[in-house]
Order: sequence, then structure tokens, then C-alpha cells
Amino acid sequence: MARLKTTTLGCKVNQYETEYIRQGLVGIGYEDVQDGETADLCIVNTCTVTNEGDAKSRQVIRRLARDNPDARIVVMGCYATRAPEEVAQLPNVAEVVTDKRELPDLLGRFGVVDIPTGISTFGDRHRAYVKVQDGCLLRCSYCIIPHVRPALTSRPVEPILDEVRRLVANGYREIVLTGVHLGHYGVDWNFQRRKEDWVRLSHLTRMIAELEGEFRIRLSSIEATEVTRELIDVMKQYPDRICPHLHICLQSGSDAVLRRMKRRWGAKRFVDRCNLVKEMLDQPSITTDIIVGFPGETEEEFQQTCDVAEQVGFSKIHVFPFSVRRGTPAAEMADQLPKKEKQARVRHVMEIETSLRQRYFSSLEGRRLQVLVEQTGDVEQRLRGTSCRYAPVEFDGGRHLVGQLVDVQATSTEGNRLLGSAVADYSSVSED
Repeated sequence: MARLKTTTLGCKVNQYETEYIRQGLVGIGYEDVQDGETADLCIVNTCTVTNEGDAKSRQVIRRLARDNPDARIVVMGCYATRAPEEVAQLPNVAEVVTDKRELPDLLGRFGVVDIPTGISTFGDRHRAYVKVQDGCLLRCSYCIIPHVRPALTSRPVEPILDEVRRLVANGYREIVLTGVHLGHYGVDWNFQRRKEDWVRLSHLTRMIAELEGEFRIRLSSIEATEVTRELIDVMKQYPDRICPHLHICLQSGSDAVLRRMKRRWGAKRFVDRCNLVKEMLDQPSITTDIIVGFPGETEEEFQQTCDVAEQVGFSKIHVFPFSVRRGTPAAEMADQLPKKEKQARVRHVMEIETSLRQRYFSSLEGRRLQVLVEQTGDVEQRLRGTSCRYAPVEFDGGRHLVGQLVDVQATSTEGNRLLGSAVADYSSVSED
């Protein structure tokens, strides 16, 4: 029996695509390698969002070749697309897939006859990612991704709905909708349709929300202008089905920096959209990405970013020091900031995030939160999970609740998590 090993670097979309390939191969008899076994086939899904992503991808391929000397290595992903000749020279690389649209063809070359239209499981996790679109039309000056995933394509609605049904039937209680540019779902179709026939992210989210079963929906990263009134309306109409959480990318709170980044909107528009979300939804969690130390960023411009973070009141901030990405306009810009200055700004934003997170978590004390239980705690009969509002929660309960959605009353905040107690008696839930 052929043995298979898959490795994924990078984003949720990559994780989904790896799982798609894995399930196709398992369906024709491949088996996942166990500890101590060597693989006959290795699939590596690479990342190129930073130079470090390239380096990690190379390290992984070399390590796989060393640990699995007789294995064929198939490499796909954004680094493979950007530098296929470079990847092909790495040890044991038998094939380089440069276009993710070729994944069904890849399965066909391995002998898969019934090409799957989606996935049915997502490993041993309790949430599953569902890729609904690919490609990006933007040309942010720091980002290489539109050059390696340029084609804007949206998946048809029915295969997505069928996929969600299968995942829910197989016990996944959180479905995360993801894409390279999630908010552009449907844009590629709508060019040829009348406006009344458009299908956008809000329409898709509503259709998924109306499916039967015990599950909830979470939206992954989205741009501010794509958080439309229609989308917020759908979230408001299905408060128990759609998590009141949006990850809206800020990157900078300075209009001057945003222009250099070639972003499409200013800070005021971003704040206004976040305020609209807070007005229309019940105590939503708003999280974000911020890049500090972009070329030419002054102290005043950095302070503007900090001010916007305070205004919005993010519950979590993913903060990154600007990293030169070869092949992007930002890599050639003058006034690159020293590493020490960028690190200092990262630390300052992290301090702001700690304060904002504590403030938001404290505001949830006394609330009933829907928690996806993901693991047992350090103490017996203690459980940990993620609430609908993206706050980690710890509470008392049996291990039979792992993987289930449980209503928990938040009672207090401790460090980076909420403490609480289950609202109902879940002791009757099967241990199976």
C-alpha cells in the first residue's frame, strides 16, 4: 500500500487545497504515514507571501527528501508558482504544479477517476475550512499574491452547499468560509449578469445559514469595503448560525501610508465601516492585520495607526513588521526602516492589543457565548474552546463535549481567555 505524507505552509486556502488532494489520493488507496514510517509520495503546499515563506518551503522539501529518500515529492502552492525552475532543482522533486486550477488534473494523473468536487473531512480538527473563491484583483504594493494567484474564480454554489452538508454530517461544527479574496466571491460571474441575478458573499452566506444541521459559520479575512450592508444584514438575521466576528484588514491607519500601499480606501472609511458593524450587530468581535514599518512610515503615521486601533477597539491584532518581498513595488521603495525601529513598533501595537483585548473580553462577562469545544484543559474535567466572538473560553465539563457546540456563561477574564460555566447540563451527551 502506497504511503502518503502531506505538508502545508501558509494560509487557510492552502490547508483546504492540501486536504482536497489528500482525500482524492486516500480514495484510491493511499494511506497517511504513521510515526516512524517513510512515505512513497510527499505533497508539499508552499507559501511565498514573504521571503521567509520561500525559505521555509525549501527547508521542508529538503527535510522530506532526507527523511523519505525513495519518495516522489510533488510541490504546489504560491512559491511553486512564482519560482517553478528553482523548486524543480530541489532534491526528489518529481513534479511542480504551478496553477491550482490544475489540481483535478493532478489527481487524474495519479489515477483518480472520480474527481472530487470538494472535501468531506478536515483531518482531526473540529472546524473545517471551505474554499469558495480564488484569485485577487488588487495590486497592493507589498503583496506578491496577485502575481501567483491572478485568476479570479468563484466556486459554483451547489458544490459548496453539498460540501458543507457532508462536513456537517461528519461532525464538523464550525465551517470557515475562506478564499484568497473572500469578499470578491461572485465578482467573476456578475460581469455577465443583470444586477438582480448577482450572487455575492452575502447570498452564499445566507444559503449556507439556511442548511439543516448543528453548525455555525465563520467568515475569514475580508476587506472593509466588502463588508456590505447586505452581508451585515445576513449576519444579523442569523445570530446563532453566523459568528458575530469579522477579520477586517486595516494594514495602516495613515492615509499617506495606505496610498503608498495602494490600498483602496482611507482610514475614515475603514473606521466608519467598523462602526456600522458595531451598530448593526450585538457586541461583534472585530479583528485585523496591521503592518508596521512600511517604507517611509513616520512616527506621526505610525501613531495614526495606533489611534485607529483604539477607535475601533479590535479584540485581536495580527501585527507584522514590514518584510521586503522581492518582486513587489514596496521592495524598491526608498526610506526602508531599520529592523530595530520596526520591532519597537510591533511591541507597541502588541501592548495596545493586550489592552483592547482585555477591554473586549471584560465586556463579554455575564454573556452567554456559543463555544466550540476543541480540547481538554490542563486540569481534569476542564475544557477549552473558541467562542462565537473569537474569544478563547475555559470551563468545567467532560471530554465527551470535545467537538461540540456548548452554551457557556462567561464569568470572568483570566489572562488571554474567558472563564465560564456551561449553561445547560450536557451530561447526557453520548460519550461515543
